[in-house]
Amino acid sequence: MTPPDHAFLRHAGRILNSGQARSIVLTGNINDLFGQAAGERVDYVPLMQFLAASWSRAPFILVLYELNGPIRFLRDADQHKVRDAWLRWRVGLDENELAIQRMLATGKTRASLDAVARTYDESFRGALNNPTLALELLRQMCLGSRTVREGRRLLDQPLLILIEGADLLLPEAPVSSLSDADRHRVTICQDWFGDPDFLNAGDAVVLLAESRSLLHHRVARLPQLLEVEVPAPDETARHQFIEWFQATPGQAPVELWSTAAELARLTAGLSLHALRQLLMSARHERRALQPAEVVAKVEGFIQSQLGEDIVEFKKPTHSFKDVVGFRRLKQFLKDELIPRFLATGPGALTGAAVCGPIGSGKTYIFEAVAAELDLVVIVLKNIRSQWFGQTDVIFERLRRVLNALAKVLIFIDEADTQFGGVGADTHETERRLTGKLQAMMSDPANRGRVLWLLVTARIHQLSPDLRRPGRVGDLIIPILDPEGEDRRAFLRWMVQSVLGHEPTDADLGQLDAATRGFSAAGFASLRSELRAKAQRAGGTLDLNQIQAIVHDQLPPPIGETRRFQTLQALVNCTRRSLLPDPHVTDAQRHQWEAELRELSARGVR
Repeated sequence: MTPPDHAFLRHAGRILNSGQARSIVLTGNINDLFGQAAGERVDYVPLMQFLAASWSRAPFILVLYELNGPIRFLRDADQHKVRDAWLRWRVGLDENELAIQRMLATGKTRASLDAVARTYDESFRGALNNPTLALELLRQMCLGSRTVREGRRLLDQPLLILIEGADLLLPEAPVSSLSDADRHRVTICQDWFGDPDFLNAGDAVVLLAESRSLLHHRVARLPQLLEVEVPAPDETARHQFIEWFQATPGQAPVELWSTAAELARLTAGLSLHALRQLLMSARHERRALQPAEVVAKVEGFIQSQLGEDIVEFKKPTHSFKDVVGFRRLKQFLKDELIPRFLATGPGALTGAAVCGPIGSGKTYIFEAVAAELDLVVIVLKNIRSQWFGQTDVIFERLRRVLNALAKVLIFIDEADTQFGGVGADTHETERRLTGKLQAMMSDPANRGRVLWLLVTARIHQLSPDLRRPGRVGDLIIPILDPEGEDRRAFLRWMVQSVLGHEPTDADLGQLDAATRGFSAAGFASLRSELRAKAQRAGGTLDLNQIQAIVHDQLPPPIGETRRFQTLQALVNCTRRSLLPDPHVTDAQRHQWEAELRELSARGVR
């Protein structure tokens, strides 16, 4: 079996070989498994082990430092070379010469030479429980390596140092919140990576951290530190892993409902670790793997990566047939929106914004759209964090998840509260987050693959950058209170289950007069009230009873607010065909804008 190809490894290798940088940070999917050749077969191993094996044939002395572990050398002989170079850097003598000098020296001179010999050995042993000491010793190894004596470097091979858990060694926090040890480690790395002599030598340092944003900003923002992202496994990588797992010697293959290729397609978003857990469970229980189990695993894994308070998977239980009224809108959604959401390539739609007054049915209608699409639907609830630096980390995790999925719809309700501004009066973190989300929306690589559906009653509070063409400004859909035949459909729906017979035109006329100003949510609330009263009255109500119940309803005093939101939906709409009057004139649009200014002047929002 041919080992998988890893583009990130080639990218990192090009940076180090070309001398673009002597320090890089590997971010992203660093806690996964990676396939490497092991003789005639392939093994899947953690990243540190994979890197060590991949770079073992390079002209480097490979040094590995893992948290809660010692400093290790890939080859024992290299450890002695580095010790000799360090001693020659400190006192101009290698290990053998130092031993001879110690034998010949007396008094303070011998004590000084003994202390130098002990310093390296004690630092090497002390690094096991002291990460600050470990980083300083590694920095000194680089100093010794590049020191030139008699026209030659003290080490004839450059050092390549791999450091695991860099985000724990150099945690992001205000400087005042760091412990003395944390502050010391940040200073060590800042001096180390920014030293011009280090940049011009052949030694290199590779840090491993889930996100660059988790590294302390004084190190993360160094221009000398370049980032290489380790991507989540794509469909090809997952397919290779499944075939490797199924061919494990001495183990029966897992029974699949379909092919390995279909399983690879359905597991988009899973790491190889999570995929292994799925397959191991089915193998242990000797049962066939079913699609429902795979989908549940994908959803659970993504939520575990991002957090249940950040995303959830939408599973609408209603479809278009359950949506009352909105005839023209439903036809537009079926003929225009859904085909463009399902399309790929240049004809695909980036996303859409849905606006209209509160209670108009926006969320209910577009949950039905989500059900019709039959796509993975992720509801973005909150990607801000109260913790310092965590908002950027959450965004990076979200981006990696979206990149791993084949096609996904991002559903954002109350979008005006999710997106901040980009103005000078907005917090830096808020501006950065909004800018990143906007860039993701307009990224050509995401067109036809990541779809955005923003639902809000306050479309005017979305940034103009979001509402421009190329983002959700391609299509802004107003959802307004029902009128005409749509309103009569709501009236029928409201009373037909309690009236005991099909309402006549006269019945509908009386109810129409009694329910002026009702929204879709108002009709739904009144329908629930009527059904509760009918149940207590024996199952049905007559028209007089219904009118009495309607008369008893007092609408909340939000009329001006809803009118303001309705006008905002009308002026922001991007399709004439979606307006109540498709032949609207510029004069009418100016009149809407004038009314908006008047309401704003009265403090209506």
